[in-house]
Amino acid sequence: MSTGNMRPDGPGADTAEETGRQSAVVVGGGLAGTTAALALADAGLDVTLLEGRPRLGGLAFSFKRGDLTVDNGQHVYLRCCTAYRWFLDRIDGTALSPLQERLDVPVLDADRNRLGRLRRTALPVPLHLAASLATYPHLSLAERANVGRAALALKGLDLGDPALDERDFGSWLSEHGQSRRAIEALWDLVGVATLNAVAGESSLGLAAMVFKTGLLSEPGAADIGWARVPLGELHDTLARKALDSAGVRTELRTRVTSISRTGNGRWSVEVPGERIAADTVVLAVPQRETYDLLPDGALDDAERLLAIGTAPILNLHVVYDRKVLKRPFFTALGSPVQWVFDRTEASGLTEGQYLAVSQSAAQDEIDEPVAVLRERYLPEFERLLPAARGAKVLDFFVTRERTATFAPAPGVGALRPTARTNAPGLYLAGAWTATGWPATMESAVRSGVSAADAALAALDRPRGHLFREAA
Repeated sequence: MSTGNMRPDGPGADTAEETGRQSAVVVGGGLAGTTAALALADAGLDVTLLEGRPRLGGLAFSFKRGDLTVDNGQHVYLRCCTAYRWFLDRIDGTALSPLQERLDVPVLDADRNRLGRLRRTALPVPLHLAASLATYPHLSLAERANVGRAALALKGLDLGDPALDERDFGSWLSEHGQSRRAIEALWDLVGVATLNAVAGESSLGLAAMVFKTGLLSEPGAADIGWARVPLGELHDTLARKALDSAGVRTELRTRVTSISRTGNGRWSVEVPGERIAADTVVLAVPQRETYDLLPDGALDDAERLLAIGTAPILNLHVVYDRKVLKRPFFTALGSPVQWVFDRTEASGLTEGQYLAVSQSAAQDEIDEPVAVLRERYLPEFERLLPAARGAKVLDFFVTRERTATFAPAPGVGALRPTARTNAPGLYLAGAWTATGWPATMESAVRSGVSAADAALAALDRPRGHLFREAA
């Protein structure tokens, strides 16, 4: 959608000043930026959203491959992800990305050819998982008992203690009686998917937050939700419709080259050939790009942004000529395969079956050639899914996100900045900022909420009802 001439001397350049309305520019159209733009517009600001790509959605997007509509990677959320659920509701997408009625995760041990399930009941925490843990076939009786004791110890940790961020989760688990098998079959099963790192490379603070919030807060907190339509339908199509309805001016294929303060205390946002004036600016871009755009002095130690590491996610896509998986998803043990989802209906495939495989913490494989990955993984699918042994592979392709998330390494908490900067009217958003969450869709939306909240407080503007619930 084009906004027309936005030069200072062009038509509409002084719209905010003429109407008396305060204005904001949001840089970045991922979930963080879209959230911030919606919240600011809902509060009555004139908002311009600038995105360098030809679409919204950031790293949770879709693309066409022949007749298929493909997500770049499988994304899920949990019932405890209240901010992302607010976002879905705000863009009228809740019905398209439903939650399980109750947590139910099929876990297939490839070596032992045995299926287990992680399920909850309606009993209060921690009894809601007791029956599932008591019958979980991938751990011994002693290991199950030790898991319960470790869970109680984890529940007792103070998430506000900064010392937790300095420790790694793996060593804490070992100290609390967790065997290598228990870490693989339970703790990493959940942790790798949510943190994008194995326990030994994860901050205890972030891991404790994930498990306390998801599994040890409310019985239904870990119920899983995922899009039954392409992600682009949610994060681009519906998001853009919501932005348009809110009066947000959205500019795609528009990359910001610099931001600076003007003589009257406002902000000037530079794009090729144009300059946009605003009272408030939200930078909702990755940490490296944020560092490049930050004015001098905006953060006390801007270099720390560059110290925040990144972690990759590899996604494998397999199209079979027939149905080989009966369940909507499963996760595997004793195999390089992690989480497998059936994306047949969502992709528009009408014959056969399309499986998407999400491989987190994929540092060792992210640059492997497609032929190597095909040779490695197709036999694994046949080992895990007997119906695949006689099926024909119609397509096998790979999507790679080399900087999919920030690395949740010990010490990262001290590097993550808050939404506020030292520069009045300039705010930061992104899953990598100090939300308290790992790099998830929930963290991205929470960061957008925080940035808009800080901006509106500084402008003495009220927040909308739904926005208050998300905050």
